[in-house]
Amino acid sequence: MIGISFTHKTMAARKRIALVAHDHCKAFLLEWAGRQKARLAEHELVATGTTGLLLSKHLGLPVESMISGPLGGDQQLGAQIAEQRVDLLVFFWDPFEPQPHDPDIKALLRVAAVWNIPVACNECSADYLLSSPLMNQAHEHRIPDYQAYLAGRG
Repeated sequence: MIGISFTHKTMAARKRIALVAHDHCKAFLLEWAGRQKARLAEHELVATGTTGLLLSKHLGLPVESMISGPLGGDQQLGAQIAEQRVDLLVFFWDPFEPQPHDPDIKALLRVAAVWNIPVACNECSADYLLSSPLMNQAHEHRIPDYQAYLAGRG
């Protein structure tokens, strides 16, 4: 079996932040985003369907919206992470409520771990990420070396 090797990528100073919230957590995300509006405005925002529409109205900021999470929006964001088009994931998930699209949620969190992007799962961790000095500067991090992986398969 061929293992994965790694390389490095430099994340730009202006980040592309994915925002996701389960139904029971949308109010928490909106409240948090309102508090963090000035910081969020410095970056590009992308979200799953309903969350993106709510955030755009609440913040008055542009938010690129995927389709709703249960309809494939989580997978769309996962694809963007794998394509290195998302730098940070803020995902307020509901630990008390079973989700019918749980496999999609696990896949999204897995791909975020594979591509080594920061993930916040609640208000406190999201505050820590956004207040990090690394948020507004270029940052080098380790990612899978897909080209080396392809070359080794030949």
